[in-house]
Amino acid sequence: MNKGKIVSIHSFRGGTGKSNTTANLAAQVAMAGKRVGVVDTDIQSPGIHVLFGLDENKMGKTMNDFLHGTATIREIGFPIGDHVGGAEGLSKLAGKNLWLFPSSIRGREISQILRDGVDFNKLNEGLQTTISEFDLDYLFIDTHPGLNEETLLSIATSDVLIIILRPDNQDLQGTSVTVDIARSLDVPNLMLMVNKALPKYDFAEIKNEIEAKFNAPVAGVLPLSFDIAENASGDLFSLRYPDHQWSQALRGVAQAVLAVE
Repeated sequence: MNKGKIVSIHSFRGGTGKSNTTANLAAQVAMAGKRVGVVDTDIQSPGIHVLFGLDENKMGKTMNDFLHGTATIREIGFPIGDHVGGAEGLSKLAGKNLWLFPSSIRGREISQILRDGVDFNKLNEGLQTTISEFDLDYLFIDTHPGLNEETLLSIATSDVLIIILRPDNQDLQGTSVTVDIARSLDVPNLMLMVNKALPKYDFAEIKNEIEAKFNAPVAGVLPLSFDIAENASGDLFSLRYPDHQWSQALRGVAQAVLAVE
């Protein structure tokens, strides 16, 4: 049997919709019948748990506990399919094989990570253990934006790297750096995703321009949407509004991930 694939979702800058994209992609792949894990390695500013309806009281053990040696990966994995709550989109994951490995949102634990740093060997061991312990087909990693040691580690161990960017000059320059680093680390499958594109633009033209600039495939161009903003991380948008233009484009990205050999 093939080892599960690590899919890292990254952006050079914050505010690109990275956590929202990661949660929705993972959910779509789980809906396709795959065994899926989601790890929040943005330990300094965790947030993806909110999209899955978790708060500090529900999440129990976290990646911080694993990194400090006080919990195993098995203890951290939160089975989303068994605890979908009342949100309309999230409820569609009932019974699906999707586990979240959250990071702590307790201030003192974040402070401790900021003070002591992250044991990267331990983090890497945790990612590999997660795949084998839960027999995962895909492990999605929500990375910290920018380039630091833990981001480089997750890029280096990725089977698939999705870099999210906005059609914005700062994002384009930063993405150029990230693409160069990913190529130097020999990431097997690199794809780009453009998010928050103004609806008045020609999306096919954006796709062609970005692909030409970076010599890498664009798996999707997703529109800037007030509907997403209004959702306010309260539910998994692509499951709640499957016919929305954003959701349709995101499913295209999920299909690109599923198509990777």
